Amino acid sequence: MAAARADFAEAGIRWRAIYTGDLLGNVSGGISRGTTFGGRLELGLQADLEKLIGWQGALFKASSLLIHGRGLSRDHLGNLLTVSNIEALPSARLFELWLEQKLGPIGSLRIGQLAADSEFITSEYAGLFINGTFGWPGITGANLPSGGPAHPLATPGARIEVNLGVETKFRFGVFNGDPAGPGPGDPQRLNPDGLKFRTGDGAFLIAELQHSYKLGASALPGTVKVGAWYHTGTFADQRFGNDGRSLANPVSTGIPANLRANWGPYAVVDQILMRLPGPGERSIGGFARVSVSPDDRSLIDFYADAGVTVKGLFATRPDDQFGVAFGYAKISNRARALDRDTVFFGAPGYPIRDYEAVLEISYKAEIVPGWTVQPDFQYVFHPGGNVPHPNDPTMTRPVKNAVVVGVRSTVQY
Repeated sequence: MAAARADFAEAGIRWRAIYTGDLLGNVSGGISRGTTFGGRLELGLQADLEKLIGWQGALFKASSLLIHGRGLSRDHLGNLLTVSNIEALPSARLFELWLEQKLGPIGSLRIGQLAADSEFITSEYAGLFINGTFGWPGITGANLPSGGPAHPLATPGARIEVNLGVETKFRFGVFNGDPAGPGPGDPQRLNPDGLKFRTGDGAFLIAELQHSYKLGASALPGTVKVGAWYHTGTFADQRFGNDGRSLANPVSTGIPANLRANWGPYAVVDQILMRLPGPGERSIGGFARVSVSPDDRSLIDFYADAGVTVKGLFATRPDDQFGVAFGYAKISNRARALDRDTVFFGAPGYPIRDYEAVLEISYKAEIVPGWTVQPDFQYVFHPGGNVPHPNDPTMTRPVKNAVVVGVRSTVQY
């Protein structure tokens, strides 16, 4: 296999297989205590079309996901910031399928079925963490139709990247507005295999300016990104119905008012804070991200996260990684006002949503090249944003803070 892989690479074809398995348990709080195992096999193929057929500057990529098992957030927590970034319904699905054309030193153009979370709002030093919010932020996942074009749902779109200098680049993407399409039920069931290739659900547009720099006398590298997204579709008002009454009012139609479009600016900073002595590229890096959205049509109107990662915490293990991160998602003022209306119209003691947050501590150990094992701890504050416990008939007891422990194993070839 190794010899065949080298021969194919020489011809311009590369493939990879990555299996990730998460064994996670909720030992306290949440909706219920329990343990789940979920796994994902990602198969990817990349072809250099210049080597294959002489098409200069062209690149083709396809990837698929084979997902199995159960998710702890879905089954035991009911929270917004999903505790595993591979959690999804069991399925075999096409993920990305695209063609990229290099435009010389200017940049590149990519078109096909794309996932925005592979290039936008990303943080290099947040990539260690298991919780999904440190990848595709919880604010975009909660506010966009079907969670937006992010794992496990990619969608047709196009992305252009323009080099504005050695250290500066600009990216702009336009995607179909709903990767699953409209309809009741779970979005992953509406597009169960990734083969719908929908194009008529409005547009999701996102733009990002990225600048790299060196900081201080030690020339510590860093990157700052500023960007914004805009969605052309309609969004449900978080408090009022189409009759102008509160949705909590017993005489309301119960149908939310439709509001035109949604948007959200954001910023990301990645920075090496210190280089550590010894073998390898040992260092301490930090990240921070922040984003906002209008509160009348968004479940989350403010989001922020930050963290620190250490590569080579121990000199004898220079390739291991350790990190601590914290994410915070504020429930919008309009959604909180709806809860207060619920209390006013006859539900005393009904919890008022406020925020959800997560603290994660993780250590990724390289067992052998290509295999890592990652013990993980997460503390989830106010799962669901302080929503009532679904098993409480009085609807006055919120879901308790949850303690999650587990381990991830990743094998890649």
